[in-house]
Amino acid sequence: MRSPLPGMNPYLEQPLFWSAFHSRLIVAIADAIAPQIRPQYYVEIETRTYFSTEENEVLVGIPDALVFSSQSSISTDLTSIDNNAIATTATKTQPQQVTVPMPKEIKERYLEIREVATGEVVTVIEVLSPKNKQAGVGRHKYEEKRLTILASLTHLVEIDLLRGGRAMSLGGNISKTHYHILVSPSEKRPQAMLYGFSMREPIPSFPLPLKGNNLAPMVEMQSIFEGIYERAGYDLRIDYTQPPPPPVLSESDRIWWQKCVQSN
Repeated sequence: MRSPLPGMNPYLEQPLFWSAFHSRLIVAIADAIAPQIRPQYYVEIETRTYFSTEENEVLVGIPDALVFSSQSSISTDLTSIDNNAIATTATKTQPQQVTVPMPKEIKERYLEIREVATGEVVTVIEVLSPKNKQAGVGRHKYEEKRLTILASLTHLVEIDLLRGGRAMSLGGNISKTHYHILVSPSEKRPQAMLYGFSMREPIPSFPLPLKGNNLAPMVEMQSIFEGIYERAGYDLRIDYTQPPPPPVLSESDRIWWQKCVQSN
């Protein structure tokens, strides 16, 4: 069964579904474009790996201010310190049980379009993850790579299907929409094409930039999404009696959403 919404489904943004949906989307895009770019190019699925801790998880210990204060008092007059007093204090001090942040291995998949003859990376396709849009190592790692691509001759396609978080930096008068697809051909930089759309609209198709004068094939994102939704059985797994996950919908979007789910 098809999604009751005409485009991106906000229910898939929740942690229960997002990771698997992200993986399925990467593979589905690769499978959709591979026949269109043969025999000059091929698609490779790559993985970016890093370690991160959970949000709001901190190392619990002695605050720096107390450490500095203690060091200052010790350095004032070492000759006046009573060694017996130090030994007594050390004996009475008991360790405090604390927790340390446990690093979690994060793997983010993305696509590279490579030229068969040279192995050169012609285009990179990224589908943003929640950690890319939140402060922390995930955003830092992605921004580093993004700048590297934008300073190179490699084309960049950046697909943002997440309403939450902080959007990637862009210049210009940008309309406020739920989602974005950025297409940045290297030869046109700093200009790029930005497709903004809401959950009320189908996910737009976009041209895939390739090398030189090669005709850019169209990536039919809505068709790709609908195939994933059906194959993954999301119609059986999503509870449409509950509101979508945060960010909370505007009042007009909420009324529209209710009409969509009630009519299916």
